[in-house]
Formats: sequence, C-alpha cells, structure tokens
Amino acid sequence: MATWKGKTRGGLAGYRFFIFLLKYPGLKFSYFFLRFVVLYYVFFAPKARNPIYYYFNTILGYHRLKSISYTFKNFYKLGQVLLDKVALLAGFSNKFTFDFEGEEYLRQMAEQGGGFLIGAHIGNWEIAGHLLERINTRVHILMLEAEHQRIKALLDQVMTKKTINIISIKDDYSHLFEIKEALQNNEIIAMHGDRFIEGSPSLTGTLLGREAKFPYGPFFLPVKYKKAVTFVSAVKETSTHYHFYASKPQVYLADRNRKEIEKKVGEMLHDYTGEMERILDLFPEQWFNYYYFWEV
Repeated sequence: MATWKGKTRGGLAGYRFFIFLLKYPGLKFSYFFLRFVVLYYVFFAPKARNPIYYYFNTILGYHRLKSISYTFKNFYKLGQVLLDKVALLAGFSNKFTFDFEGEEYLRQMAEQGGGFLIGAHIGNWEIAGHLLERINTRVHILMLEAEHQRIKALLDQVMTKKTINIISIKDDYSHLFEIKEALQNNEIIAMHGDRFIEGSPSLTGTLLGREAKFPYGPFFLPVKYKKAVTFVSAVKETSTHYHFYASKPQVYLADRNRKEIEKKVGEMLHDYTGEMERILDLFPEQWFNYYYFWEV
C-alpha cells in the first residue's frame, strides 16, 4: 500500500515562478498558464494522477471518461487554490469574496477558551485565516517540518500579514510544548486530520464506504486537553469566491480511563469523516490527497 511520505509534490522554483506571474501578468493570466501545467501532470505524473483517478473511478464509481475529466478538474482546481493562497498571503490587489458559514461557532470557541480546528486537504486551508483575523484570536497551524520548509521560508518573505503562527511537528516532540502553551493561553490549534505517515500512530475509520487510516494525534489531543473541536473547510465555488464551513463546537469529554478515551477518540473520528463526506458530496474535485488513501 502506498502512503503519504510527509512532503507535498512541487518545489521552490515553481513557487517563485508563480509569484512572478501573480506580480506582473496577474491572476487571470496565471490561471490560463496553469492549464498547460495541469496537462503535464495528467499525462506525465502517474504517481500523483493514479491515486486521484482511483478515487473518482473506484471509490466514487465514476465511469472512465468522467474520471479522467474530474482528474483534470482536480489538478486545475489545486493549481488555482495554490495561486489564490500565494495571492492572498502576499497581499496582491486581487479581489476575493467569501461566505462564512459557522462564523459564530468560531467566535464562540475564541471567547470560551480556544480549542481545535480540524480540517482536511479539501479546498483552500489557508483561506480560513481571513476569517480567523476577523475574530481576533491567535491561531497556530500544525504542520510537518518536512513539508515545504524551504517554500514556507519563501512565503514568509512575501506575506504582508503574519498573524498566524506555524508549529512544526518535530521528531523530538518539542511541538507538544508549543501546543500546550497555546491552549493554556486559550488560543486555537488548526491541523489536518486526513493524512498519516507510515509508522506513526493511526486510527482506522470509514470514509465513503471504505476503511482507511487516519492520524491519531488530531483526534487524541482535543480529548487529552478537554478542548472544543470544530471541523472546518474552505472550498472554491467560483474563480473569485470561497465558502467557509465550520461545524458546531463539541467537547469530547472522557475520564482518564484509557478505554473511555479511545471511545471518545473514535466518536470524534466518526463525526469528522461524516463532515468530510458532506463536503466531498458537494465538491468531490476539491480533495487534494495524491496517494492511495484506501488500500488497493
């Protein structure tokens, strides 16, 4: 079974090139140029293409031509999302509009002691930062240190607003002290729940009718710290419009009994996959996981 290796495909040169396009020709031209990049990935990047084709063809049951069409849409939408992310973080003058569904839930969480936002690689994760700025709370995004370390440094150079802190997941577990400190300050921890690395602790859950593995940490930490959890996503509805979704905060309280803790961890995973399925039913082409999520 192929698994995610902890690093997303792409490199520093590609990011520099698209930052150049955004600064000069602009976003619309960048979208146009993106079509040629997508064709390359569809035809010459089987390691990324085959798993997403499997998702459309086998998991969702699309016929062959529809699966090919949606594979192209998926790559194209990913490229747009990455361009939008850079444009927004760098403060370019491009105009985006947003719908914030569940904004009151995040305000409630911020006012009542912070907590966890658990998302997936659906739509544009970073777009949520624009809502989080509106609710005046400090947010810490948890990510693997190996993922885009050099690229993150490049984005730091072009970001005009640095209101979101990055906590890198490290082998020495020092990131756990940063998480604990943030929670003690009643701040918010944001992380993904749909990728695990082989050899790390995992959970088995059901998504779209099939069993798959999920990382253990995102579902254990809220139980351990007795903090509220909200499941979030931000999907691209048109070329310049995004829709942010946040579920009602819930605290999964458990005694120190290990069996009770594992029960609550499982309940949270079940609720999380249910929310994922609801969003994927609306936007199946916006899930950006390029490895075999389910066993083949």
